Amino acid sequence: MSTRPRRPAKPYRRPRKDPVRILAFEALRAVDERDAYANLVLPPLLAKAREQGDFDSRDAALATELVYGTLRWQGTYDAIIAACVDRPLREVDPPVLDVLALGAHQLLGTRIPTHAAVSASVELARVVLGDGRAKFVNAVLRRITADGLDLDGWLDRVAPPYDEDAEEHLAVRHGHPRWIVSALWDALGGGRAGMEELLTADNERPEVTLVARPGRSEPAELLAAGGVPGRWSPYAVRLTEGGEPGAVEAVREGRAGVQDEGSQLVALALAAAPLDGGPDRRWLDVCAGPGGKAALLGAVAAGRGAALTAAEKQPHRARLVDRALAGNPGPYQVVAADGTRPAWRPGTFDRVLADVPCTGLGALRRRPEARWRRRPEDLERFAPLQRGLLERALEAVRVGGVVGYATCSPHLAETRAVVDDVRRRHPGTELLDARPLFEGVAALGDGPDVQLWPHLHGTDAMYLALLRRTA
Repeated sequence: MSTRPRRPAKPYRRPRKDPVRILAFEALRAVDERDAYANLVLPPLLAKAREQGDFDSRDAALATELVYGTLRWQGTYDAIIAACVDRPLREVDPPVLDVLALGAHQLLGTRIPTHAAVSASVELARVVLGDGRAKFVNAVLRRITADGLDLDGWLDRVAPPYDEDAEEHLAVRHGHPRWIVSALWDALGGGRAGMEELLTADNERPEVTLVARPGRSEPAELLAAGGVPGRWSPYAVRLTEGGEPGAVEAVREGRAGVQDEGSQLVALALAAAPLDGGPDRRWLDVCAGPGGKAALLGAVAAGRGAALTAAEKQPHRARLVDRALAGNPGPYQVVAADGTRPAWRPGTFDRVLADVPCTGLGALRRRPEARWRRRPEDLERFAPLQRGLLERALEAVRVGGVVGYATCSPHLAETRAVVDDVRRRHPGTELLDARPLFEGVAALGDGPDVQLWPHLHGTDAMYLALLRRTA
């Protein structure tokens, strides 16, 4: 776990040269100071740089690699930096640590020549931190390079042997906090090889995946825009080689969207789950923001003569849901409502999705900073909300209807523990085998619930349990 202090940076002079590294530094500071996410901070910074004429496509690619690579490996780089300074890292100012981590990533995680990585990092430090701290940065980076060690060499030095402390060994070697390594290991089961494959996949940049919303666009249209078919979802198209979603007409018009294939599979599985008699006309997404699953569910529902109600507690997120559903070919309703205090009568809906707020440990590929920001105590904060949303979802569905409990986390405390606990308090439910509804998808485990994995399925680590109400 990162032990970095949280203190704001002092104002700095804007450099006349090297806009790539200053942009990367600005993005890292925003992530630290504002608890921002890199995938939200970086695009506007890149767009502004392009408008000012400072950047070409190679500059943007380098800036992106510097930001995401530094964030992914922050804990590992901190361990290496700690071995090269004579004081605890908590006594080093966060802006200095950001410059050092950027330098360490260039030295150990890219093909940038050593002399260029050091000199560029020192110049960045001089501009944003001042001459005195630039000397400190220079000294530390030269210690990192002094023995000619590459990343593997440094990992051999700072990571404990596997047979002495397996979890810490994997945590340091793969850039994850120890508590997350432990949680993933418990959820995955199996031995070292599977864990290393999972942690390695967590550190790879995922492809951008699009969804063709039924009745509004077709996969062929997205394929013609330069995509390749998805692995599992019939509506998924992957953009390869850094394709830009905004360049696709269907995405700009809202007829298609950006959506991980795991999220698509979860929504489609709920839509295909067998009901026990009765109608199939009213569907509910009880926690719909920002609207990706709601848009897909709404499109599928429209094709089957059903109507979707999409509920979201936060008004600004409800507006995002409304935007995602705009143009849906069938009836839908977006309401700003708290799913734990429902505004609808019990037993109203035939299908209900409860895609609950969670730690997001299943999407660490996309939000690498989350691994250092999350804490074990976050599980306790989410637990009552997750149970409350599932309980209200079960009350909202009619007898014979189906609830899908979904979360973008593989942590057992957010998946099976929630489902088991709620079912004990609500015995009038049965678990459906969700695996047959993930058609063609292999390695789905023993069921009846489904846990997807980045290293096995190429998706985020989405979880789904399907519960049919029996009484």
